[in-house]
Amino acid sequence: MRRIGVSAVAVTGLLLAACAGAGSGDGSGDTGRAPDHPAPDGQTFADYGINPEVATAENHRSTFALDVDTGSYTVARSRLREGRLPDPAAVRTEEFVNFFRQDYQPPADGIGIHVDGTAVPFLPEPGTRVLRVGLQAAVVEAADRPPANLTFVVDTSGSMEGPSLEMVQAGLSRLVDSLRPDDRVAIVSYSDQAGLRLPMTPRSEEAAIRRVIAELAPQASTNLEAGLRVGYEQARANLRGDGINRVILLSDGAANVGQTDPGTLAGQIAQEAGGDTQLVVVGVGRQTYNEAILEQFADRGNGFYAYIDTVREAERLFVHDLTGTLQVVALDAKVQVSFDPAAVSHYRLLGYENRQLAAEDLRDDTVDGGEVGAGHTVTALYQITLAGGGGAGPAAALATVQVRWTDPERGQPLERSATITAGDLVGSFPLAPPRLRQDILVAAFAESLRGAPWSQRVSRDEIAAGAELLSLALPDDPEVAELAELTRIAADYSG
Repeated sequence: MRRIGVSAVAVTGLLLAACAGAGSGDGSGDTGRAPDHPAPDGQTFADYGINPEVATAENHRSTFALDVDTGSYTVARSRLREGRLPDPAAVRTEEFVNFFRQDYQPPADGIGIHVDGTAVPFLPEPGTRVLRVGLQAAVVEAADRPPANLTFVVDTSGSMEGPSLEMVQAGLSRLVDSLRPDDRVAIVSYSDQAGLRLPMTPRSEEAAIRRVIAELAPQASTNLEAGLRVGYEQARANLRGDGINRVILLSDGAANVGQTDPGTLAGQIAQEAGGDTQLVVVGVGRQTYNEAILEQFADRGNGFYAYIDTVREAERLFVHDLTGTLQVVALDAKVQVSFDPAAVSHYRLLGYENRQLAAEDLRDDTVDGGEVGAGHTVTALYQITLAGGGGAGPAAALATVQVRWTDPERGQPLERSATITAGDLVGSFPLAPPRLRQDILVAAFAESLRGAPWSQRVSRDEIAAGAELLSLALPDDPEVAELAELTRIAADYSG
């Protein structure tokens, strides 16, 4: 653990002071949308509810599929920058937390486990703590990843006209810059019909690739089914046995021609997807956007979902994080946290509502988990109540974390586990690692936007003050600086 200097302690001391009075607030104004900033009618989000608090005496095991999606955070960011609060149903706490950088030590292979926790100022009840389960995938250097065949399925319907399609074109152009000579690209576009615009072409033919990208233009209706069908046909016809095969859908999620039922489309994707071809779903769009469909597609396509709201975000996905976007190091990954009822009386998992599994699903390899790319991190936060007010000794085991996944090369299931004791918890929030404080603050931001329990414990003004101070503790992280800006925008709406 990094040693905290005097300046960092001073900063986090201010953060503690900023949050200390949170419990006295009633949370009014913190759970709804600013009344003068309604959401456009063309946006659709799925509300998965909020996890309840669970007594360990009734169920001491929490099991869920891993999720590396980050789209919820970037959707909320774009809405705040447009001058309105996001739809509460669009906010998923885990995707807010997973957007941000962590400092976990990467394992040599597979998935490593990091577990810690701390007391939190706005949860002052005796024995209440926040436990963090951090999972880190092995890092693969760009030069060491296998060659890739990428089939892009681009929505060119009328709803994509303007900034949405322009952002797609900018993102694809940046992607071409970061590909290797042995990578290949195919491009399918669809509106009322779908067509192969560029057959599988090596990166060395850069001029041909860029010409097709530049010629993409909005047309008529939206036949999403046809686009995916042609995209998978192209990917299958050019399957690369020695490399990476990805279908990458870029769309606002609208579908009004051909098969339009989301469940049927998702089922078709599940039939096409497999261990050799994963689907990456990249959402774009402002006035028209169906996130509920796009996230479901990513889940059924054994891939992940992201949302690009700026060219900078497209660069992050397609350039800086390209290897993690393409190289999968763990298939069907699941995690189970087993709390000791003698040490922990209650727990609540923050987020992952649509990833919940039964306890026996951990080792049932017929149950789908999540796919994790090289270098990706997955973080889960639990609010826990220590039995007896936290009087157990430091050696008392609080929980055991087990992560199980399938190795994509050998096809064999693997497991790792780790245990956290009472002595591993940090008793004072200002002395907790900066990234742990970051994750708790980000989760509080998400909870305030979706009207979850923490919205009644800490106000948006206090979250904004904490984010500003955190940016001083992490001065080299632009995402944390941006967090401070966004939390202040949300707090101003509440006022």
